[in-house]
Amino acid sequence: MKKYAAPSLLLMIVLVAFPQISETIYTPSLPDISVALGASNSSVQLTLSIYFIGFALGVFCWGWISDFIGRRPAMLGGLILYGIGSLMCFYSESITFLLVSRFIQAFGAATGSVITQTILRESVSGMKRHAMFAQISAVIAFTPAVGPLIGGWVDQALGFRAVFFVLVVMSVLLFIYAFLRLPETTNVSTRKRVAIFPVTKRIVSSPRVLVFGLLIGGINGILFSYYAEAPFIFIEHFQLSPGLYGFLGIIVALASIIGSMISKRLLTIFQPEKIIHLGCFIMAVGSLLLTLVSTFTTLPTIVLIVAILITIFIVLMGAGVALPNCLSLALVDFHDVVGTAGAIFSLGYYLLVSLITLGMSLLHNGSLLAMPLYFLAISMIMWAFSKKFILKQ
Repeated sequence: MKKYAAPSLLLMIVLVAFPQISETIYTPSLPDISVALGASNSSVQLTLSIYFIGFALGVFCWGWISDFIGRRPAMLGGLILYGIGSLMCFYSESITFLLVSRFIQAFGAATGSVITQTILRESVSGMKRHAMFAQISAVIAFTPAVGPLIGGWVDQALGFRAVFFVLVVMSVLLFIYAFLRLPETTNVSTRKRVAIFPVTKRIVSSPRVLVFGLLIGGINGILFSYYAEAPFIFIEHFQLSPGLYGFLGIIVALASIIGSMISKRLLTIFQPEKIIHLGCFIMAVGSLLLTLVSTFTTLPTIVLIVAILITIFIVLMGAGVALPNCLSLALVDFHDVVGTAGAIFSLGYYLLVSLITLGMSLLHNGSLLAMPLYFLAISMIMWAFSKKFILKQ
């Protein structure tokens, strides 16, 4: 396939990062949104679940649409829809309208993930492509933590609506940047069309691929269930300010980055399947420790907060160990239809992420134990499945 001139690395990083920031920037505002809109905490947490439903459908649809209209129009169209959704979030006066707005926002934002990766695959080759993906992966590991850091201080200074206004401004700037600098990288008229249903049948017929989807969805489900529940733990229960809570996102980023570094180092010693199993085991141990720590409610507040953060760090470090290898191995047997297979596979595991975050919202009861027990159950399931279906391959 002909390789077209690649867009700048900075543009690619910006376009792949903004959906991650949009997922988490408003999470420090969840308690405030609950009060302002007269909604329950559980209902407000659904705004994360609905985001992933919209994102899952968006990843699939924009990937498919871009084959017909081109990468550049698909990216620009997605950014326009993202801006409309962000503006609707800003004006939301009810939880129902906010849920609809978040769905539209996420559907548009999905173009940043799927189109960026597609552009890189068709315009960059060899070691240069691996290097660019590695740099982008590092950014993806860090950007979810940037969201709460920005959102916490904006909320504390100007209120939760200002957080959504930041996303409106960001959508305008992104559109202008992409309009001026993003080239078309595919010849739509000569591009091969891949039938969706045969590829879907191949995916669902492979237990190994389904387990990888379970693991990727489970890991991301735990991560974003943390973002859904943590504001109520640290802001409502422990009375931290939104700004101070935002700094806790750095712990999440460090855990993911350190886990990825450990995973890379272990590849010189072990097979990736074994590293995946090890990562799931670390997550299960961390979840167990988090559950035990959360029962010691008589400890001094600062000691309990530190203990909870340490055990969360262990859980998310384990996620960082397992996730890169899952992503690398999941579709190794689908080189002939990797674009379509990737879209279908992403649709599946993002829907699972949505389901898991929905579970967290349903389990929310104001107790410190709800999140740890939920994480323990999910991580134990992942550990068992990795042992049965992945480790023995």
